[in-house]
Amino acid sequence: MRRVVVTGIGATTPLGGDAQSSWQALLEGKSGVATLEQEWVARHELPVTFAAQAKVPAAEVLTPQEAKRLDPSSQLALISGRQAWEDAGSPEVEPERLAVDFATGIGGVWTLLDAYDALNERGPRRVLPMTVPMLMPNGPAAAIGMDLAARGGVRTAVSACASGNESIANGFHRVQRGEADVVVAGGAEAAIHPLPIAAFAAMQALSKRNDNPGAASRPYDTDRDGFVMGEGAGALVLEEYESAKARGARIYCEIVGGSVTSDAYHITAPDPEGSGAARAVIAALEQADAKASDVEHVNAHATSTPVGDIAEFTALKRVFGSHIDNLVVTATKSATGHLLGGAGAVEAIFTILALKEQMSPGTLNLDNQDPQIPLNVPRKPHSLSRKEAVAISNSFGFGGHNAVLAFRNV
Repeated sequence: MRRVVVTGIGATTPLGGDAQSSWQALLEGKSGVATLEQEWVARHELPVTFAAQAKVPAAEVLTPQEAKRLDPSSQLALISGRQAWEDAGSPEVEPERLAVDFATGIGGVWTLLDAYDALNERGPRRVLPMTVPMLMPNGPAAAIGMDLAARGGVRTAVSACASGNESIANGFHRVQRGEADVVVAGGAEAAIHPLPIAAFAAMQALSKRNDNPGAASRPYDTDRDGFVMGEGAGALVLEEYESAKARGARIYCEIVGGSVTSDAYHITAPDPEGSGAARAVIAALEQADAKASDVEHVNAHATSTPVGDIAEFTALKRVFGSHIDNLVVTATKSATGHLLGGAGAVEAIFTILALKEQMSPGTLNLDNQDPQIPLNVPRKPHSLSRKEAVAISNSFGFGGHNAVLAFRNV
């Protein structure tokens, strides 16, 4: 098996228009959550009136023609993919050895619902010819693949909120097995639309803290009442280690594990015993040839839902036992909201930068930590002490999907 390293990162998030500005805002304790100003919030009488929108609108980055032909999810994906590719130094690789594995949880929901409105209100001739290519879940992956002329395969994982991590795991294994030399992997989501907001609110999944949006995402806090919708994208350039070293690439870290399991328990609720999530963590560590005691940092899934946060703690306790007290845990959704299919990719980038800079971000809004979740969750940025340690990033999704990534400094 070949070693796989991360040589490029790119992101557009509620905290910033690129990976570094997002990371800096995260360390500074800023929140990307705010009241929505769109007229449709009042028109639809939405019970939730806030979300975590992308800090930099895609229209400010892409050309008008690019923006017109892409769903918002693909717009964000393309921005992050281009950033990651440039950050990696635009590696020279045969197109047939370059692949893309890019995820989404929902896909082109804006395109689909806008087209349906056009059909109902103005008739079939007003439905745009590009509607189907724009709404396809593989649209974000295809946009990056065509932009980079990647001919080694373009794939899309659609596994709810585990999608981004699953795509990165898939890309990792493709390079590891020699199926590709370079893979651009990640995830994107742009679903801050009245219908998803109404639907998530109807199932009691969203926080309804309309009077104080910045304090709404509060993982592990006793007063948590649901997650906050977010949007954005993250992309990693995964590359075979020897070729990256030979071309003098900057190497952020090595990706040493990427595992996927399933609960087969419930369509939305996590397994309260955490068995599937625990198996995912164990499998990622086995791939890394690492022990539980080798892990120092965890970027937790931690959505701020009453049930989900406890289930993840239960899973971590099953894996780490008494070593759980030595983990430095961060819950970055407290600042970004939940980016759904883009969450894993953005949080993977935060995990990579935490390793590189030996600094774990703090967790916002944790005023009264739930006694049922006795994790070490610093409120402010916290230094990491073991440069050789492993860091993991967890993502879990509706349908019982679990995906865990493991990273180590080179």
